[in-house]
Amino acid sequence: MSESSAADAMADLLARCGAGEPAAAERITPIVYAELKALAARALRGERHGHTLQTTALVNEACLRLLGQRQVDPANRAQLVGLAAQAMRRVLVDYARRRQADKRPHPDQRLAIEEIDLPAAQADLIGLDAVLDRLAQLSPRQARVVDLKFFAGLELEEIAEVLAIARPTVVRDWRMARAWLQRELA
Repeated sequence: MSESSAADAMADLLARCGAGEPAAAERITPIVYAELKALAARALRGERHGHTLQTTALVNEACLRLLGQRQVDPANRAQLVGLAAQAMRRVLVDYARRRQADKRPHPDQRLAIEEIDLPAAQADLIGLDAVLDRLAQLSPRQARVVDLKFFAGLELEEIAEVLAIARPTVVRDWRMARAWLQRELA
């Protein structure tokens, strides 16, 4: 099955789930779970060595958060991936907050913007989360690009597909977001 026909099949199943068709929900569950596991694996690749949160735990926690939201009704794969990336970001940030509850991060542990697309061994996820919230107020699309790149681990081409925009637009948004984040995190 080609990638576009798989995406079409997923979109059809999501629409049928939204219409309340139980058979569609049964068929799409393993597909969505596999997609979320792949996203979680990419997201955890950027975590520090010895990170104790496992892929399955991240997927399960993100799913619980998505299910707990009242107005989640993804109409297509792009919306599903975007919602999952945001949920995983929240899980990872909450995990970092619990880990650092009694201490502030040492300056060596802060995220350097030059490393944002590389595995950040000791990223300051809490600080990045706050700055990303501010960026989302200024440019929601740039904030989504950062979410999808950093937290979901997607490549620029994949981000363009998920957001249904041209790759050069993603590249521009990524560059602008990196420059803005670098200034804010300095």
